Amino acid sequence: MHPLARPLIFVVAAFVAAGANAAQMQQPVAHYQDLLDFHGTPRTAADRSFNIFFDMGAWQGYSLPRAGDRGAGFSGPFVHSLGTGQWTGTRFAALALRDTGGKSDIALKEVASHAVPGALERTFSASDLSVRQALFFADSWHALVRLELSAGKTRDIELAIEGRALPLPGSHLASDGDAVVQGFADSPSTLVTQLHADGLVADHAVVSGNSYRIALDKPLHLAAGQSVTLYVVQTLRYDARAEPPAIDYAHTWDANRTRWAGYLKSVAASHLSGLPDDVAQRVAAKAVVTLIGNWRAARGDVHHDGVIPSYSNPDFNGFWAWDSWKHAAALAWFAPDLAREQIRAMFDYQGADGMVPDCVFIHRADDNWRDSKPPLATWAVMEVYRATGDRTFLAEMYDKLVRYHRWWFADRDHDRNGLAEFGSTDGTRIAAAWESGMDNAVRFDGAKMLKNGEHAWSLDQESVDLNAYLYREATELAQIAGVLGKTQEQQQWQAQGGAMKRAIQSRMYDAKLGWFFDAKLGEPALVRVYGSEGWTPLWAGVATAAQAAAVEKTMMDPRKFATTMPFPTLAADDPRFSPIKGYWRGPVWMDQSLFGVEALRRYGYRTEADAMARRLVLDAKGLAAGQATFRENYDPLTGDGYQSQNFSWSAASFLLLLGHGGNIKQ
Repeated sequence: MHPLARPLIFVVAAFVAAGANAAQMQQPVAHYQDLLDFHGTPRTAADRSFNIFFDMGAWQGYSLPRAGDRGAGFSGPFVHSLGTGQWTGTRFAALALRDTGGKSDIALKEVASHAVPGALERTFSASDLSVRQALFFADSWHALVRLELSAGKTRDIELAIEGRALPLPGSHLASDGDAVVQGFADSPSTLVTQLHADGLVADHAVVSGNSYRIALDKPLHLAAGQSVTLYVVQTLRYDARAEPPAIDYAHTWDANRTRWAGYLKSVAASHLSGLPDDVAQRVAAKAVVTLIGNWRAARGDVHHDGVIPSYSNPDFNGFWAWDSWKHAAALAWFAPDLAREQIRAMFDYQGADGMVPDCVFIHRADDNWRDSKPPLATWAVMEVYRATGDRTFLAEMYDKLVRYHRWWFADRDHDRNGLAEFGSTDGTRIAAAWESGMDNAVRFDGAKMLKNGEHAWSLDQESVDLNAYLYREATELAQIAGVLGKTQEQQQWQAQGGAMKRAIQSRMYDAKLGWFFDAKLGEPALVRVYGSEGWTPLWAGVATAAQAAAVEKTMMDPRKFATTMPFPTLAADDPRFSPIKGYWRGPVWMDQSLFGVEALRRYGYRTEADAMARRLVLDAKGLAAGQATFRENYDPLTGDGYQSQNFSWSAASFLLLLGHGGNIKQ
């Protein structure tokens, strides 16, 4: 046995006795079959033209072969930890069968090929023979293919597993006893593939060019009417220093089904007034699949698990701060342990001054410290608390949240008036725009940089969304302090929140226009651009009832924000409105639309909120009724999706929109 791989265990009829419990676990999972299309075969190492299946935080992924492909097995693996991710193989766990003494292979005919939450499943038939393959993850290291064979008559079969690697520069494929090992240039990572049987053993692996084959050393005996289950395992080792955990093969499949049934149990709570529950549940289930598919385990310089923005985009191979807060807020309601890990992964890199960086990667040299991101961390922590009641987590995070909150006023309040600005550590305007999260928003077109101190710069405008977020942070820090018995600190946070509320109401609201705007530093002028930041004070609870009423009228104006797919990031009647290629100059970004719906609900506009929420679900092309992925942003006039596919914060936003979370109560 190769020392880097765990053995594949062969069990005769062991899983037939799993009984009713396994069948019951399958039901909620099977109900959501083919939410997304996972069929595809890579044409190049960089091919991201189709969906890839990941689970358990694994850094390798797989797909079903493209439609019409008659061969057994799966496409892959795609190794996300190699550079920005690349395919290293085109076929994994292809099954080759031959009757003992026969002169030809047993031809398998595909019966079905499906994706269910947590697994890829394929079924084949031949004369008096049925074969089922299920690919799933035992943990973040091991991808398993569960092979189940049953025969209508007693027969002996020669069995082998075959695979094909991609001819990557510097990659090398070699046999090592009963294992196949693939190494990569300029990387300590290795892939180990193995077949082993209890009572039987795998013969020496054979490598020929980019193909490999591992066969049992003697025939497999199938008794009439009896099922035989075995496993193939592929282990991705990030480096030789980390030892993968052992696998309990006999229970791994049932554990997978139980875990996914648990995730999907939360989906049953999905509800939106006026929307059929089965539609709400389907979209919520797709959101769960998307978030878990973008889960990546701690590796290298990332010390806790988290969720990347999208595996479909090679630029998103790390954790971003405000993405992480949104992911955690949604994960809290079905995977709270992962939600906690996501938050910890960012705070692992909190600076001595309290700053949380923009993004972190498995190679810390790639981390971005030029800017932070909008402060939604306390909101995310409170969502975990609202979902779990976990006071210990509040205690763990409180001081870190306090330091981050205070950093904003230390490094991003140029005139020390208690209202902050977006900025950067290097003095560049581009990094300051990144810090807002709205990189090219129209409101920043005329902004200039001001130096606050060493490595601390601000834009020359106080942003209304930033200060609304900071106000909400102060009020939620007060809640945390109260839970933790810190009465004096609770009162201090309440006082700060009250002062910020008054300042935002008086300084950043235009009564004539009925909208909240950014404010220029050193002058009474407002940056009068109608953008999604204008309803953030309602989301945070800053606005007066009269201010909210005026904002609601503008939000519900079809010429501005009540578009086909509502709540674009720039009013539709602005001459700079660019819904397709504008990035933050007009498309719908689901986090901002979610906050818009929540803003209306907070101030009692429930009918309007429900109507806009239904549009968001039903007018996103292919999302509710088809297999469309969650997109990075959407055209507010048509509902067409643009930019990255399988986008995590869109998935998180839809999940929260459908009744998950402490901010939306149906």
